[in-house]
Amino acid sequence: MTCNKKWLKLIGIGEDGLSGLSSATRSLIDSAEILVGGDRHLAMLPEDQRSRLVWTSPIEETIQKTINYRGKLVCVLASGDPLWFGIGTTLLKRIPIEEISIIPSPSTFSLICARLGWSLNEVETLSLCGRPASLLQSYIYPNAKLLILSSGKETPQIVANMLCYRHFGNSKINVLEHLNGTKERIISTIANQYQSFPEFVDLNAIAVECIPNPEARILSRMVGLSDDAFCHDGQLTKREVRAITLSTLAPNAGELLWDVGAGCGSIGIEWMRSHPRCQAIAIEKSRTHFIAENAIALGTPNLKIIEGNAPEVLQGLPTPDAIFIGGGATVPDLFETCWEKLRSQGRLVANVVTLEGEQKLFQWQQKYGGMLTQISISRAEAIGSFLGWKPMRPVTQWKTIKP
Repeated sequence: MTCNKKWLKLIGIGEDGLSGLSSATRSLIDSAEILVGGDRHLAMLPEDQRSRLVWTSPIEETIQKTINYRGKLVCVLASGDPLWFGIGTTLLKRIPIEEISIIPSPSTFSLICARLGWSLNEVETLSLCGRPASLLQSYIYPNAKLLILSSGKETPQIVANMLCYRHFGNSKINVLEHLNGTKERIISTIANQYQSFPEFVDLNAIAVECIPNPEARILSRMVGLSDDAFCHDGQLTKREVRAITLSTLAPNAGELLWDVGAGCGSIGIEWMRSHPRCQAIAIEKSRTHFIAENAIALGTPNLKIIEGNAPEVLQGLPTPDAIFIGGGATVPDLFETCWEKLRSQGRLVANVVTLEGEQKLFQWQQKYGGMLTQISISRAEAIGSFLGWKPMRPVTQWKTIKP
């Protein structure tokens, strides 16, 4: 496709406005017939007779109107790098790259690093703009350097409060307002001083250096969180078995897990904690309140929770890359439904603790192959003034890969 077929120009613009753009980029804006963007960006342009579209909420309406202009010269203005937590990613889901020219400006993250002297390849980046603040939970660990896109003037206090709740109150916080603009301001403070924070402007970004207090609870991103990290009523895949199970499921970035018979949601939550782009659906008939509490507390608020009985509620769900059956292995048609829905080369792992469950797994293994493993764990517990080994209930695990 030749360049004249690229009807949509997606241009990143900084707080310095038109003065920060090259003459070639300015000419693309000047030649556009339709201008699309937020009020702040459109206000940077001189008034003229051209049609202007302002982003609506929800944004889908404006995106559809933009697509309806296909064939005209359309210019979309965005902040910084449109492909880093920006509108570019959303547009590319609907419009092929062959029809779009993208001209980025320095991202907010690059500008923060330039101001603070941080190395961009050594930081964690996330956006709380239009996203749950609890996403931050899984990024808090000792010495982490976090770059956060803010949703508004209240976000710095929300971040500081969360750090204090996790006993990271000594963490250093830099709030950077109007980056690269004439009103740029950097406020440096400590998380535990959040009650005396000044009033920030809506246009801000946050840089955090996470420093734990001695009593801080450290939650690793590696699988196998302690059992007491979860709210539960006993229906919990114990830490040692959970670590083995997740290593068997082998999550990769961007993959989707079905956690069938999710209990308190520990498998799906740890699957999502393994990488920010991992997704999971927890299917559970009675403990969804535990799942919701745990997902928020452990930084996976986007875990999808479906309340109901499998296999009936599995219909219509997106195709999974892996399925874990943690409960209900003996339910009629459960395995058959999961096997049908699993993608080719997808992984299926099932755990059981009953003889009836073992019989079912053996039957499936004889028909579909795969590996059967028995997991036996003992923990040391007090016997009077001494310690002795107390065995946990053995777990039989079956893993197979769909051809």
